[in-house]
Amino acid sequence: MRLPRIHQPGPLNPGTIVELDAGAANHVARVLRLAPGAALRLFNGEGGEYDATLHEVGKRNVTVRVAVHHAREAESPLAITLAQGIAKGERMDYAIQKATELGVVRVVPIITDRCNVRLSDERWEKKLHHWQAVAISACEQCGRNRIPVIEQPLTLPAWLAQDQNELRLTLDPQATGGVATITETPQQLSLLVGPEGGLSDAELSAAQRAGYRGIRLGPRVLRTETAGTAALAILQAHWGDL
Repeated sequence: MRLPRIHQPGPLNPGTIVELDAGAANHVARVLRLAPGAALRLFNGEGGEYDATLHEVGKRNVTVRVAVHHAREAESPLAITLAQGIAKGERMDYAIQKATELGVVRVVPIITDRCNVRLSDERWEKKLHHWQAVAISACEQCGRNRIPVIEQPLTLPAWLAQDQNELRLTLDPQATGGVATITETPQQLSLLVGPEGGLSDAELSAAQRAGYRGIRLGPRVLRTETAGTAALAILQAHWGDL
């Protein structure tokens, strides 16, 4: 039976009893409905994971006893940054969830010409908190012990000006070739994906001037969340660990 995996930020030391934070406690006590004595796996995002046993389930707190540390990792040898054009609601959640499962190390939400999401600074912060929670939940499910960073949203020009990854790719339905046409073997790369409606012609031209190469996924037009997921799977199969 697969043990529940719980993210618990902060120090985890074998032999200590740790109080779970509110989100983890609610998941253990009210979603999974675990009782004291149940076995768990804990990870704090700093590497490896820990055996643990549910110690106490109270009305206001849940504690676990931390046991042996295992230095197991599930990270890809290919470090991918996903620069994702911000999509609405569940589409963005899906893109982040699947990117996490497929091993990206960083997600940069990109504000583009066709981005239909316009928020105040306070609401952006709430969005970032939500997106980070989506990534954490995906790590709990897929077995990763290191959580991808969800960066502050950037405009496309700001992102293009700072991206220094050795290989930079963008999805372009007008491109003449796909990943198979690339001869390099990168260790790190950036993948730029447009929002609903894709990147504008001006944005694609700006990306190309910044060193991005256009790649095509085939004859069909994919939704933004499908396109990014498909491209990441291809990249990991080509240079990563799929």
